[in-house]
Amino acid sequence: MSDGKVVGFVCRMCALITSDLGPPADVNVTIETIELPCAGKVDGRLLLEAFEKGADAVFVAGCPEHECMNVKGSLRARKRLEHIQEILDQVGVGGERLVMYNVSGTHGPRFAHIAREMAGLLEKLGPSPLKARKA
Repeated sequence: MSDGKVVGFVCRMCALITSDLGPPADVNVTIETIELPCAGKVDGRLLLEAFEKGADAVFVAGCPEHECMNVKGSLRARKRLEHIQEILDQVGVGGERLVMYNVSGTHGPRFAHIAREMAGLLEKLGPSPLKARKA
């Protein structure tokens, strides 16, 4: 899927550092990153809005849960994602299109891994069902 769009909400304290490296050249998806002060600040409405605006998949990248700079930010984010995944399943988009990653700021190659994994997910799932509904 060469025209896939992924939106990533990334924690300023950890994941943003690795996302600055960008996806590797062999990844055929567009990844738009949105900086958050903490992954725990991600709001369910933002996640749903990303899909409404054309994202085929969305991820949130926060600190490892045991190393979170804001103590429970990544844990809060994971709980919100689980709730939004249920909503996505209920409306026919598919909760598997929303993924949580824990990323240490010192692990630069991790973002390349995330980009490849998201590209593989889109290859498997195809475009968002919302795109077909708008056509």
